[in-house]
Amino acid sequence: MQIGGFTEANPAFMGSSGPMMSPGGFASSDTAVRAERTGRRARLRHASRWERAAEQVQARGLGNANASLTQMASADPNATMTPAGGAMASGYGSTGVVSEARKYLGGNPTGRGSLWCARFMNMVLQHSGYRGTGSDMASSFAKYGQRVSGPQVGAIAVMTRGRRGGHVGIITGVDAKGNPTMISGNNGNRVRETSVSRGRIYAYVMPTN
Repeated sequence: MQIGGFTEANPAFMGSSGPMMSPGGFASSDTAVRAERTGRRARLRHASRWERAAEQVQARGLGNANASLTQMASADPNATMTPAGGAMASGYGSTGVVSEARKYLGGNPTGRGSLWCARFMNMVLQHSGYRGTGSDMASSFAKYGQRVSGPQVGAIAVMTRGRRGGHVGIITGVDAKGNPTMISGNNGNRVRETSVSRGRIYAYVMPTN
């Protein structure tokens, strides 16, 4: 049979667009390529899901962090941070002076009948391990220790008493009206803890050695 006749008898043979099978096994190689591509797409989808999950976790963590920062930022920057019980933040670790002074509330440990607020203050300082002024004058504490700008727990407050001289005590906090509270001797002839007007105090000092 001539080639031309074979072509005419089998037109589909020459016009076929399908892959030709060859002895080299191209069909098997093509199948492997398709399998590899399928696997690659599956791995990409898996990686994409993992990345999305990681992004969601990071977003949640960032959201929590932002929430904490927002709460911190919303706090009043001028607010006074106080420990439990409402006391002001203490300074220089002198709260031991306050504890010592409280031991004598309601009494008179100095044995003096008058002008003993400075004597009491010196006694409390000495019992707390500090050096006092050695003077019975309340004003002597204005030049004592380290001057601070405002009331702090453990600070010594020096104040005027009008024509009756001065007065001295130890700061224990601040009341609802913003006036310092203090423990002092010779307050109604005994040791008392009361609020005093801010305007009367002209010096705050921290005890030092």
